[in-house]
Amino acid sequence: MNEIYTEFFGLAERPFSLLPDPDFIFWSPEHKHAVTMLEYGLFSRAPITLITGEVGAGKTTLLRYLMASISDDVTMALVSNARGGREDVIRWIMLSLGQRIEPGEDYVLIYDRFQQFLISEYAGGRRVVVVIDEAQNLDAGVLEELRMITNINADKDELVQLILMGQPELRDLISKPELRQFAQRVSSGFHLGPMAADCAQAYVDHRLSVAGATRQIFTPEASQKVHAYCGGIPRLMNQLADLGMVYAYSARSEEVTAEIIDKVIEDNVFYLPVESQRQRMQAVTGGREDDLAARGRT
Repeated sequence: MNEIYTEFFGLAERPFSLLPDPDFIFWSPEHKHAVTMLEYGLFSRAPITLITGEVGAGKTTLLRYLMASISDDVTMALVSNARGGREDVIRWIMLSLGQRIEPGEDYVLIYDRFQQFLISEYAGGRRVVVVIDEAQNLDAGVLEELRMITNINADKDELVQLILMGQPELRDLISKPELRQFAQRVSSGFHLGPMAADCAQAYVDHRLSVAGATRQIFTPEASQKVHAYCGGIPRLMNQLADLGMVYAYSARSEEVTAEIIDKVIEDNVFYLPVESQRQRMQAVTGGREDDLAARGRT
């Protein structure tokens, strides 16, 4: 199935996989700004760096890029989908740093071992960066515990830096009055929004080129349709573009046209959240959205 259309289009691999892959990263202005703020947060030793964005906007791909390009003097830990209360977060962090947690081990002892680990890394000329992914799932108490962790220092040097990545709700959470001290520790941040429409063709062509394409496969009109239907969200654009290539292959068309993208939508094989369907259809169908929505319900 991974090669269903690659040979037909002369590609070495599928260009629109949904898996985050730094090799395919497209440096839109938004992504350039986001990675600049990440790098600034690291190099300025910001206590907390905050990156938010819609689901599918490319946060995880940026994170993979950062982890692949980090220097040897940085010890990085990734905590994904952490659950539990404020005493559990230190356990998640220690495990992500490769430190064993004994069953039933006391929180105070774990915290002490964490501090000793940070001091040991600092003595060895390394600094520790902890990335908390999907941080919008944390409650206020856990965020306050993370703030306290950033207070661990040696003279003027921070021993640990935090990078929090999450959906837009994370900013809403941090803006609450009870977290004003946490917000004051956020020294660097960026919200990764949808891709601009004028990047659509370049984005599609870039991913095709990385996959081995030597010619333009999507017409400009098709790329604009993909962008409009998906609201500029890269993950959705990848899904729709991939289906467009399957349809083109099925029709033995060497191009993916706007009509093919419309057909994918009309056949209801591409899912859009209900609340966004009408707005995005209206943007690309010139008033035929009611008809298309009705077809999608049948």
